[in-house]
Amino acid sequence: MPWHHVDGGFRNPPGSPVRGGERSEWWAFMWRGFTRRQPVELQDGHVLEPGAAKAALAAAADGDIVTWLGHAGFLLRLNGRWIALDPFLSEYASPIPPFGPKRFSPVALAAADLPPIDLLLLSHNHYDHLDRPTLERLPLAAEATLICPLQVAGYVDTGRFARVVELDWHQTSGGPDLSVTCLPAIHFSARTLWDRNRSLWGGFLLTTPGKRVYFSGDTAFGPVFQELGAGYGGVDLALLPIGAYEPRKLMQASHCTPEEAVEIGRLFRARRVLGMHWGVVRLTDEPPFEPPVRFRRAIGSAGLADDWGWVMAVGETRAIG
Repeated sequence: MPWHHVDGGFRNPPGSPVRGGERSEWWAFMWRGFTRRQPVELQDGHVLEPGAAKAALAAAADGDIVTWLGHAGFLLRLNGRWIALDPFLSEYASPIPPFGPKRFSPVALAAADLPPIDLLLLSHNHYDHLDRPTLERLPLAAEATLICPLQVAGYVDTGRFARVVELDWHQTSGGPDLSVTCLPAIHFSARTLWDRNRSLWGGFLLTTPGKRVYFSGDTAFGPVFQELGAGYGGVDLALLPIGAYEPRKLMQASHCTPEEAVEIGRLFRARRVLGMHWGVVRLTDEPPFEPPVRFRRAIGSAGLADDWGWVMAVGETRAIG
Protein backbone atom coordinates (compact mmCIF):
# COMPACT_ATOMS: atom_id res chain seq x y z
CA MET A 1 0.00 0.00 0.00
CA PRO A 2 1.43 3.44 -0.91
CA TRP A 3 2.69 5.47 2.06
CA HIS A 4 -0.02 8.12 1.66
CA HIS A 5 -2.76 5.46 1.97
CA VAL A 6 -3.97 4.69 5.49
CA ASP A 7 -6.88 2.68 6.81
CA GLY A 8 -10.02 4.48 5.72
CA GLY A 9 -8.33 7.31 3.89
CA PHE A 10 -5.19 9.21 3.00
CA ARG A 11 -2.40 11.37 4.44
CA ASN A 12 0.12 13.94 3.23
CA PRO A 13 3.57 13.08 1.83
CA PRO A 14 6.41 12.31 4.27
CA GLY A 15 7.98 15.37 5.85
CA SER A 16 4.95 17.61 5.24
CA PRO A 17 4.21 20.38 7.75
CA VAL A 18 1.67 19.56 10.43
CA ARG A 19 -1.23 21.64 11.62
CA GLY A 20 -0.56 23.88 14.63
CA GLY A 21 -2.75 25.87 16.96
CA GLU A 22 -4.79 25.16 20.06
CA ARG A 23 -8.41 24.07 19.89
CA SER A 24 -9.51 27.51 21.10
CA GLU A 25 -7.58 29.17 18.27
CA TRP A 26 -9.30 26.94 15.70
CA TRP A 27 -12.76 27.59 17.12
CA ALA A 28 -12.12 31.34 17.05
CA PHE A 29 -10.82 31.13 13.48
CA MET A 30 -13.82 29.13 12.27
CA TRP A 31 -16.25 31.49 14.00
CA ARG A 32 -14.61 34.45 12.25
CA GLY A 33 -14.99 32.65 8.93
CA PHE A 34 -18.68 31.89 9.42
CA THR A 35 -19.63 35.34 10.70
CA ARG A 36 -17.29 37.70 8.82
CA ARG A 37 -19.37 40.30 7.01
CA GLN A 38 -17.02 43.27 6.60
CA PRO A 39 -17.32 44.60 3.04
CA VAL A 40 -14.25 44.28 0.83
CA GLU A 41 -13.41 47.24 -1.37
CA LEU A 42 -12.49 45.96 -4.83
CA GLN A 43 -9.44 47.36 -6.55
CA ASP A 44 -9.82 48.90 -9.99
CA GLY A 45 -9.45 46.33 -12.75
CA HIS A 46 -9.70 43.33 -10.44
CA VAL A 47 -12.82 41.97 -12.19
CA LEU A 48 -13.52 42.36 -15.89
CA GLU A 49 -16.93 43.59 -16.90
CA PRO A 50 -18.88 40.52 -18.15
CA GLY A 51 -19.22 41.82 -21.68
CA ALA A 52 -15.48 42.44 -21.92
CA ALA A 53 -14.69 39.01 -20.46
CA LYS A 54 -16.97 37.25 -22.96
CA ALA A 55 -15.57 39.26 -25.85
CA ALA A 56 -11.98 38.46 -24.89
CA LEU A 57 -12.74 34.75 -24.62
CA ALA A 58 -14.50 34.76 -27.99
CA ALA A 59 -11.61 36.65 -29.58
CA ALA A 60 -9.10 33.97 -28.53
CA ALA A 61 -10.04 31.87 -31.52
CA ASP A 62 -6.90 29.77 -31.85
CA GLY A 63 -4.11 28.34 -29.78
CA ASP A 64 -3.69 27.44 -26.13
CA ILE A 65 -5.27 29.84 -23.63
CA VAL A 66 -6.02 30.24 -19.92
CA THR A 67 -8.97 32.13 -18.44
CA TRP A 68 -9.10 32.88 -14.72
CA LEU A 69 -12.66 32.29 -13.53
CA GLY A 70 -11.65 33.50 -10.08
CA HIS A 71 -10.31 31.84 -6.92
CA ALA A 72 -8.83 28.49 -8.06
CA GLY A 73 -11.16 28.13 -11.05
CA PHE A 74 -9.84 28.13 -14.60
CA LEU A 75 -10.89 27.50 -18.16
CA LEU A 76 -8.11 26.16 -20.39
CA ARG A 77 -7.95 25.35 -24.05
CA LEU A 78 -5.12 22.95 -24.75
CA ASN A 79 -4.63 21.29 -28.12
CA GLY A 80 -8.19 22.22 -29.05
CA ARG A 81 -9.77 20.72 -25.92
CA TRP A 82 -11.76 22.81 -23.41
CA ILE A 83 -10.81 22.04 -19.83
CA ALA A 84 -12.37 23.36 -16.60
CA LEU A 85 -10.40 23.24 -13.34
CA ASP A 86 -12.13 23.62 -9.96
CA PRO A 87 -14.77 26.11 -11.20
CA PHE A 88 -16.30 28.04 -8.28
CA LEU A 89 -18.99 30.51 -9.35
CA SER A 90 -21.38 30.34 -6.39
CA GLU A 91 -22.19 33.02 -3.84
CA TYR A 92 -20.96 31.03 -0.82
CA ALA A 93 -18.20 28.48 -0.21
CA SER A 94 -20.19 26.80 2.52
CA PRO A 95 -22.50 23.85 3.20
CA ILE A 96 -25.02 26.12 4.95
CA PRO A 97 -25.43 29.48 3.16
CA PRO A 98 -25.80 32.28 4.15
CA PHE A 99 -23.25 31.27 6.78
CA GLY A 100 -19.64 30.80 5.80
CA PRO A 101 -17.29 32.53 3.36
CA LYS A 102 -19.20 34.76 0.93
CA ARG A 103 -18.04 35.87 -2.51
CA PHE A 104 -16.90 39.50 -2.51
CA SER A 105 -15.95 39.69 -6.21
CA PRO A 106 -18.69 39.39 -8.82
CA VAL A 107 -18.64 36.68 -11.45
CA ALA A 108 -17.17 37.84 -14.77
CA LEU A 109 -18.01 34.67 -16.73
CA ALA A 110 -21.02 32.61 -15.70
CA ALA A 111 -21.23 28.89 -16.38
CA ALA A 112 -23.55 29.59 -19.31
CA ASP A 113 -20.88 31.78 -20.90
CA LEU A 114 -18.39 28.91 -21.14
CA PRO A 115 -17.95 26.62 -24.15
CA PRO A 116 -18.95 22.94 -23.85
CA ILE A 117 -16.36 21.39 -21.55
CA ASP A 118 -14.47 18.34 -22.80
CA LEU A 119 -12.62 17.67 -19.54
CA LEU A 120 -13.41 18.64 -15.95
CA LEU A 121 -10.64 18.38 -13.34
CA LEU A 122 -11.45 18.54 -9.63
CA SER A 123 -8.55 18.66 -7.17
CA HIS A 124 -10.44 17.78 -3.96
CA ASN A 125 -13.82 17.97 -2.29
CA HIS A 126 -13.81 21.34 -0.48
CA TYR A 127 -16.71 23.68 -1.20
CA ASP A 128 -14.57 26.35 -2.87
CA HIS A 129 -13.22 23.76 -5.34
CA LEU A 130 -15.97 21.18 -5.78
CA ASP A 131 -18.88 23.58 -6.21
CA ARG A 132 -21.95 21.49 -6.98
CA PRO A 133 -24.23 24.36 -8.10
CA THR A 134 -21.63 25.44 -10.63
CA LEU A 135 -21.07 21.87 -11.82
CA GLU A 136 -24.81 21.44 -12.35
CA ARG A 137 -24.83 24.49 -14.65
CA LEU A 138 -21.59 23.74 -16.45
CA PRO A 139 -22.09 23.07 -20.17
CA LEU A 140 -20.59 19.72 -21.13
CA ALA A 141 -19.54 18.26 -24.46
CA ALA A 142 -21.21 15.02 -25.51
CA GLU A 143 -18.17 12.95 -24.53
CA ALA A 144 -17.14 14.94 -21.47
CA THR A 145 -14.73 13.31 -19.01
CA LEU A 146 -14.35 13.93 -15.28
CA ILE A 147 -10.91 13.33 -13.76
CA CYS A 148 -10.34 13.61 -10.01
CA PRO A 149 -8.31 12.03 -7.20
CA LEU A 150 -9.43 8.80 -5.55
CA GLN A 151 -12.89 8.79 -3.92
CA VAL A 152 -13.77 12.33 -5.07
CA ALA A 153 -16.22 11.28 -7.80
CA GLY A 154 -18.68 10.19 -5.12
CA TYR A 155 -19.36 13.85 -4.37
CA VAL A 156 -20.34 14.64 -7.98
CA ASP A 157 -23.35 13.87 -10.17
CA THR A 158 -21.34 11.61 -12.48
CA GLY A 159 -24.35 10.77 -14.67
CA ARG A 160 -23.63 13.84 -16.78
CA PHE A 161 -20.22 12.52 -17.87
CA ALA A 162 -19.45 9.98 -20.55
CA ARG A 163 -16.34 8.90 -18.64
CA VAL A 164 -15.21 9.23 -15.01
CA VAL A 165 -11.61 8.58 -13.98
CA GLU A 166 -10.24 8.59 -10.44
CA LEU A 167 -6.48 8.77 -10.14
CA ASP A 168 -3.99 8.10 -7.38
CA TRP A 169 -0.89 10.25 -7.11
CA HIS A 170 1.48 9.74 -10.06
CA GLN A 171 -1.17 7.96 -12.14
CA THR A 172 -1.92 9.23 -15.65
CA SER A 173 -5.01 9.19 -17.86
CA GLY A 174 -5.32 10.14 -21.50
CA GLY A 175 -3.22 9.79 -24.62
CA PRO A 176 -0.56 11.57 -26.66
CA ASP A 177 -2.88 14.44 -27.63
CA LEU A 178 -3.68 15.25 -23.97
CA SER A 179 -2.70 13.41 -20.81
CA VAL A 180 -3.45 14.23 -17.17
CA THR A 181 -1.22 13.10 -14.30
CA CYS A 182 -2.40 13.44 -10.71
CA LEU A 183 0.40 14.76 -8.46
CA PRO A 184 0.76 14.96 -4.68
CA ALA A 185 -0.29 18.04 -2.74
CA ILE A 186 -0.10 18.92 0.95
CA HIS A 187 -3.65 19.52 2.09
CA PHE A 188 -6.64 17.55 3.42
CA SER A 189 -10.20 16.68 2.43
CA ALA A 190 -13.53 17.06 4.20
CA ARG A 191 -17.06 17.76 3.04
CA THR A 192 -18.81 16.96 6.31
CA LEU A 193 -17.86 16.35 9.94
CA TRP A 194 -17.53 12.63 9.23
CA ASP A 195 -15.43 12.25 6.07
CA ARG A 196 -12.12 13.93 6.85
CA ASN A 197 -9.35 12.61 4.58
CA ARG A 198 -11.50 9.78 3.23
CA SER A 199 -11.01 11.14 -0.29
CA LEU A 200 -7.68 12.09 -1.84
CA TRP A 201 -6.48 15.59 -2.78
CA GLY A 202 -3.91 16.53 -5.39
CA GLY A 203 -2.78 18.62 -8.34
CA PHE A 204 -2.59 17.86 -12.05
CA LEU A 205 0.02 18.01 -14.78
CA LEU A 206 -1.59 18.46 -18.21
CA THR A 207 0.57 17.49 -21.17
CA THR A 208 0.00 17.94 -24.90
CA PRO A 209 2.53 17.69 -27.75
CA GLY A 210 3.12 21.43 -27.45
CA LYS A 211 2.42 22.46 -23.85
CA ARG A 212 2.80 21.39 -20.22
CA VAL A 213 0.60 23.06 -17.59
CA TYR A 214 0.78 22.33 -13.86
CA PHE A 215 -2.21 23.03 -11.58
CA SER A 216 -1.30 22.48 -7.94
CA GLY A 217 -4.78 22.56 -6.39
CA ASP A 218 -4.71 23.61 -2.74
CA THR A 219 -1.36 22.92 -1.15
CA ALA A 220 1.08 23.84 1.57
CA PHE A 221 4.83 23.76 0.93
CA GLY A 222 7.05 20.84 1.85
CA PRO A 223 9.87 18.51 0.75
CA VAL A 224 7.67 16.74 -1.79
CA PHE A 225 8.03 19.69 -4.17
CA GLN A 226 11.75 19.11 -4.52
CA GLU A 227 10.90 15.61 -5.76
CA LEU A 228 8.06 16.78 -7.98
CA GLY A 229 10.17 19.48 -9.57
CA ALA A 230 12.91 16.97 -10.33
CA GLY A 231 10.49 14.43 -11.78
CA TYR A 232 7.95 16.62 -13.57
CA GLY A 233 9.53 20.05 -13.92
CA GLY A 234 9.90 22.07 -17.06
CA VAL A 235 6.38 23.45 -17.50
CA ASP A 236 5.09 26.29 -19.64
CA LEU A 237 2.66 27.52 -16.99
CA ALA A 238 2.19 26.75 -13.30
CA LEU A 239 -1.13 27.66 -11.64
CA LEU A 240 -0.21 28.09 -7.97
CA PRO A 241 -2.07 29.27 -4.84
CA ILE A 242 -0.94 32.55 -3.28
CA GLY A 243 -3.77 33.23 -0.80
CA ALA A 244 -5.42 31.85 2.37
CA TYR A 245 -2.27 31.62 4.51
CA GLU A 246 -3.02 33.43 7.81
CA PRO A 247 -2.91 32.71 10.74
CA ARG A 248 0.27 30.97 9.71
CA LYS A 249 0.28 28.51 12.61
CA LEU A 250 -3.14 27.26 11.55
CA MET A 251 -2.63 27.34 7.77
CA GLN A 252 0.95 26.05 7.47
CA ALA A 253 -0.20 22.49 6.79
CA SER A 254 -2.77 23.31 4.11
CA HIS A 255 -1.93 26.56 2.25
CA CYS A 256 1.38 27.98 1.06
CA THR A 257 2.39 31.63 1.25
CA PRO A 258 3.04 33.74 -1.87
CA GLU A 259 6.76 33.33 -1.24
CA GLU A 260 6.41 29.56 -1.10
CA ALA A 261 4.37 29.61 -4.32
CA VAL A 262 7.29 31.36 -6.03
CA GLU A 263 9.61 28.64 -4.75
CA ILE A 264 7.29 25.91 -6.09
CA GLY A 265 7.34 27.63 -9.47
CA ARG A 266 11.13 27.71 -9.41
CA LEU A 267 11.35 24.04 -8.46
CA PHE A 268 9.04 23.19 -11.38
CA ARG A 269 11.23 25.30 -13.68
CA ALA A 270 8.10 27.10 -14.85
CA ARG A 271 8.32 29.58 -17.71
CA ARG A 272 5.40 31.45 -16.14
CA VAL A 273 3.55 31.24 -12.81
CA LEU A 274 -0.06 32.40 -12.40
CA GLY A 275 -1.20 33.25 -8.88
CA MET A 276 -4.57 31.79 -7.88
CA HIS A 277 -6.70 31.02 -4.79
CA TRP A 278 -7.24 34.65 -3.84
CA GLY A 279 -9.37 37.66 -4.70
CA VAL A 280 -12.88 36.14 -4.71
CA VAL A 281 -13.85 34.66 -1.36
CA ARG A 282 -12.22 35.43 1.98
CA LEU A 283 -11.23 32.17 3.67
CA THR A 284 -8.56 33.36 6.12
CA ASP A 285 -7.32 36.41 8.00
CA GLU A 286 -4.85 38.18 5.67
CA PRO A 287 -6.11 41.31 3.87
CA PRO A 288 -7.84 40.20 0.66
CA PHE A 289 -5.49 42.08 -1.66
CA GLU A 290 -2.23 41.35 0.16
CA PRO A 291 -1.42 38.08 -1.71
CA PRO A 292 -0.53 39.62 -5.11
CA VAL A 293 1.59 42.30 -3.41
CA ARG A 294 3.66 39.67 -1.61
CA PHE A 295 3.73 37.52 -4.75
CA ARG A 296 5.23 40.31 -6.86
CA ARG A 297 7.68 41.22 -4.09
CA ALA A 298 8.83 37.60 -3.80
CA ILE A 299 9.39 37.43 -7.56
CA GLY A 300 11.61 40.50 -7.39
CA SER A 301 13.49 39.19 -4.36
CA ALA A 302 14.20 35.96 -6.24
CA GLY A 303 15.75 37.93 -9.10
CA LEU A 304 13.08 36.84 -11.57
CA ALA A 305 11.58 38.98 -14.33
CA ASP A 306 8.35 40.81 -13.46
CA ASP A 307 6.44 39.00 -16.21
CA TRP A 308 7.48 35.59 -14.85
CA GLY A 309 4.57 35.90 -12.43
CA TRP A 310 1.08 36.61 -13.73
CA VAL A 311 -1.58 38.35 -11.67
CA MET A 312 -4.75 38.26 -13.77
CA ALA A 313 -8.11 39.94 -13.48
CA VAL A 314 -11.14 37.76 -12.81
CA GLY A 315 -12.47 36.84 -16.25
CA GLU A 316 -9.22 37.66 -18.07
CA THR A 317 -7.97 35.43 -20.88
CA ARG A 318 -4.33 35.09 -21.92
CA ALA A 319 -2.43 33.02 -24.46
CA ILE A 320 -0.14 30.33 -23.05
CA GLY A 321 3.07 31.13 -24.91
